[in-house]
Amino acid sequence: MKEENGRRACEFRLLRYVPDAVRNEYVHIGVILREAGSREAAEVRFTRDWRRVRCLDPEADTALLEGMEGELRRRFQAEPDGRLMQLLSEALSLNVQMTEPKAYLAESLPAGMEELMRLYVEPRFRGRIERLSGRAGIQAKMRGEFERAGVWDLLRKRIAASEYTRAGDPLRIDVGYRPNGMIRMFHAVSLEPGVEMAKVLAFSAAGLRAGVERVEKAHLELTAVIEPAARLGATDEEPERLEMYRFGVETMEEHQIRVLTTSDLGRVAETARRELRV
Repeated sequence: MKEENGRRACEFRLLRYVPDAVRNEYVHIGVILREAGSREAAEVRFTRDWRRVRCLDPEADTALLEGMEGELRRRFQAEPDGRLMQLLSEALSLNVQMTEPKAYLAESLPAGMEELMRLYVEPRFRGRIERLSGRAGIQAKMRGEFERAGVWDLLRKRIAASEYTRAGDPLRIDVGYRPNGMIRMFHAVSLEPGVEMAKVLAFSAAGLRAGVERVEKAHLELTAVIEPAARLGATDEEPERLEMYRFGVETMEEHQIRVLTTSDLGRVAETARRELRV
């Protein structure tokens, strides 16, 4: 449906994270947008930056919330023209609430989604991916590239190492997928604060690899994604920082971990797109 000015008549709902219903404090975490009167699937997007959620609730399970986005998208695609309210009530948790629909005129659904996210969900974080640092910055860039390749919803997220090592292992690998005969896993490792993250992943690599071969009957390719050296000032002019950076990289490579930088993520995502046949 189009208005006379060429913009599309749509309706949108906001999704709120409400950790305590009694206090009724909330943070907007996502937008659902659909064209009014259309039988096409509704669009849904959640925030990529969970800092405001963690400020409100340090114990928030952001992995569960990210999984909810993918579940909603799958359900909307499966039943694009009906039972929206029922689908939402089935998929939303007690800590996530939905607002009443509001009318909205959009040039297109993608443009409308961008504007609504900017207005209601991420008003203070334009350019947020570029400003994020450490693991959060690497994770945001990983998600951005996998989303652009159209494979983000097909990846496993926050893979529990304990599935392959032993009970109590707290490590969770960021993302992974299984192409023919092997499993690829990718983990953001920031060398900005030091080499501790690199040493933890190196310590875990052999156990993960053996566990994957035992449980999945497949070879594991484990990849650490780090910042480019120049991003951290690891140059000849800063020899101590450069030595630390090299130590982190070499420590992981010695334990058969492939090390890439965020500059390689476009190529990684394109490989995933081909292997997952998207």
